[in-house]
Amino acid sequence: MPSAQPLPPTRPRLLRADRIQNFRPSVFTETRELAERYGAIDLGQGAPGLSAPRVLLDDAMAAIAEGHNQYPPAAGLAELRRAIANSRLRRFGIHYDADREVVVTAGATEAVTAALLALCNPGDEVLTLDPCYDAYEAAASLAGARLVAVPLATEGDRFCLDEAALRAAVTPRTRLLLLNSPHNPTGKVFTAAELAAMARVCLDHELTAVTDEVYEHLVYDGAGHHSLASVPGMRERTLVVSSAGKTFNVTGWKVGWACGPGRLVEAVLSVKQFLTFASGTPFQLAVARMLGDEEAWTAALRGTLQRHRDLLRTGLEQAGLRTYRGEGGYFLQADVRGAGYLDGTRFCRDLPARAGVTAIPCSAFRHNPQNPHTDHLVRFSFCKPADVVREATSRLTGKWQA
Repeated sequence: MPSAQPLPPTRPRLLRADRIQNFRPSVFTETRELAERYGAIDLGQGAPGLSAPRVLLDDAMAAIAEGHNQYPPAAGLAELRRAIANSRLRRFGIHYDADREVVVTAGATEAVTAALLALCNPGDEVLTLDPCYDAYEAAASLAGARLVAVPLATEGDRFCLDEAALRAAVTPRTRLLLLNSPHNPTGKVFTAAELAAMARVCLDHELTAVTDEVYEHLVYDGAGHHSLASVPGMRERTLVVSSAGKTFNVTGWKVGWACGPGRLVEAVLSVKQFLTFASGTPFQLAVARMLGDEEAWTAALRGTLQRHRDLLRTGLEQAGLRTYRGEGGYFLQADVRGAGYLDGTRFCRDLPARAGVTAIPCSAFRHNPQNPHTDHLVRFSFCKPADVVREATSRLTGKWQA
């Protein structure tokens, strides 16, 4: 009997789903590598370099020591859901039922992603404003939807809503509006008039709104945060997303949430339970206690960040880089043509070796190729200690003195 012949070697099929064909390591990965290679100060990532409230950290450690280390309910701890609802009522006068209209998530990005997965069908369109946080396009793609990014307009040193362009982008396939305010990456804070204009579009076309408000406490120059859910007619069609990460400088805790009418929250929970199910029991407890009286902390943090913003803006202007107002959040946009560059990506790749600083090109957040405002813009972060911001601006002015 002939001996069995060995089977020819086979190569495993490398499958990559069509919906993630364009997913690649983000610009943040490249920026981190450049910062490490050149020992550069990282003003690219929006990871805060500031301390968290001591009482918050102590409460988390106490919760761990007390044994609160197992799964919380999928919707989140009741204590935290009540604290979130009370905070929204106290600050905006909007009542949410903590049992039916609040869900806790593993950070705001999970809340946004779960919302798009829950509310969009394949082929639907999601309106947002360009440039935008890069996770939005990924979330839409995972849901089988298409992100339609409407460019922000500019007036002087400000970004602003183009209502006509937003309205013109609506089609029969448009399912929802995904709004981020305060806005990453531009630092734009949408005014009450702009929110009213967006509400008109939503109401006229029966759109649901998902609002990413993670920087809600970080609005500067005496202005206040306005939520789209506060506009008449919008509370019942708006899912409000926020988190503890930016508010308390604990981005690694990944404690986020979504508030809205029960039908929207239930839809998010139905997806979220099969993503992380639940997370961070001791962190949820600590955040719940902190939300009972967060205003004093956030007022101090806001003052600190405004000073750091002003410090960075002055340094960038002295280096010849025209800046846009950072009205809220962590970031300033700078026009690098004053440094002799037409391409923000090229500037950011040269910057670490040339000046020992890293930043992120605004084009990394562009999803509309017709957006004329992004090629020459670069995002700098000021959520770092004052001495770090000073050293970074010193390095910049040493290379590009206006």
